[in-house]
Amino acid sequence: MASLPLATAEACDANAGLILNGDLRALQPIFRIYGGRQIFAGPVVTLKIFEDNVLLREFLEEKGHNRVLVVDAGGSMRCAVLGGNLAQLAQNNGWAGIVINGCIRDVDEINGCDVGVRALNSHPIKSNKKGVGEKHVPVTFAGTRICDGEWLYADSDGILLSTSELIV
Repeated sequence: MASLPLATAEACDANAGLILNGDLRALQPIFRIYGGRQIFAGPVVTLKIFEDNVLLREFLEEKGHNRVLVVDAGGSMRCAVLGGNLAQLAQNNGWAGIVINGCIRDVDEINGCDVGVRALNSHPIKSNKKGVGEKHVPVTFAGTRICDGEWLYADSDGILLSTSELIV
């Protein structure tokens, strides 16, 4: 993995050709920063759910191996799909970060965990528990398509997706 901290602005400056050909993309700046790890990076694992976090828990129960879980939660603002217990699970199992196109809750607990979290906002209502969703499928949100195995880089400036690991 690229040595951290990898500044996203520096990565963009050093890889203009990859931006032009679409191999390096920036997510639209719609995410709030949570979690104790402000800068994180790693290979992407994708999940598509809607107001249901059973499959999210299943992923976080696995060893993370410094990967980043990218969750398309449909942009729902009606409930949270990640809370403090799941963030603690992510930390304990070695996940680098979680990016959620949706909401979280237990913000203070999540901010105390050594894991990077990006989400649209916070919401006090918990999600359903039906186990509905799709793992390892391409997801599209924040202006880009995101696939399993791509590399994600996040810092205070934003979030980048790359088709391969970046060396700066």
